[in-house]
Amino acid sequence: MRFRSMSDDDQPRSAPWMNTYADMVTLLLCFFVLLFSMSRVEMDRFRAAISSFQGALGIMDGAITPSLPPSDEFFDPEELQAQLLAQEMAVMRAMAAEFEEELAGLGLSDKVTVELEERGVVFRLADTVLFDIGKDELRPEAREVLLKVGQLLSQLKNSIRVEGHTDNWPISTPRFPSNWELSTGRATSVVRFLIEEANMDPRQLQAAGYGEYHPIDDNDTAEGRQRNRRVDVIILRPSLSLAEPQ
Repeated sequence: MRFRSMSDDDQPRSAPWMNTYADMVTLLLCFFVLLFSMSRVEMDRFRAAISSFQGALGIMDGAITPSLPPSDEFFDPEELQAQLLAQEMAVMRAMAAEFEEELAGLGLSDKVTVELEERGVVFRLADTVLFDIGKDELRPEAREVLLKVGQLLSQLKNSIRVEGHTDNWPISTPRFPSNWELSTGRATSVVRFLIEEANMDPRQLQAAGYGEYHPIDDNDTAEGRQRNRRVDVIILRPSLSLAEPQ
């Protein structure tokens, strides 16, 4: 009689369901490790990441440094994000106040207003300062205003978005079939001037046209329509600047 050794093909093995069970346990382990890693932020790593945009605080560089807890503490990501937003807004608020003073010193307070929004500091220029009705060529007097604005903006490292806006009166010309083309053309004219005349970095600038769809006043009155016809130059806060393509 021949006895087969344990090395033969009929060597005892684990039950087939054990393989499936082991795979399931491994996947569950990976899943919970992933949940844990997403629910807590290690401050040493975050401290290294936050340093990447401390230099993006523009003219306020060095004035405010984000305060972080000791490296052995862990924070809720939402709470940490709220703290960083508050710190960024404090920087942008100080920047807006400084720009208001500088514009007043340049005699531009009646032509350029400064506002603070969650996305950043907004320089708001009425279309009467920059353009004739239905056109996207800069007026001669607009060039002096934009040159001074460009000198202020050139101090910054933030991304800067130039937005064109119109009222809701329709336009239909060979050059501007709708307000989309007019608003975009005006934003592009301002960007081109800032690059060519104010020597700003083209990689820092963006142009966008919003037509009549983002009004700041009522289009039912002449005064409201005049306010809605504008160009906004937005200095994006640091975290939004870092989110832009490099």
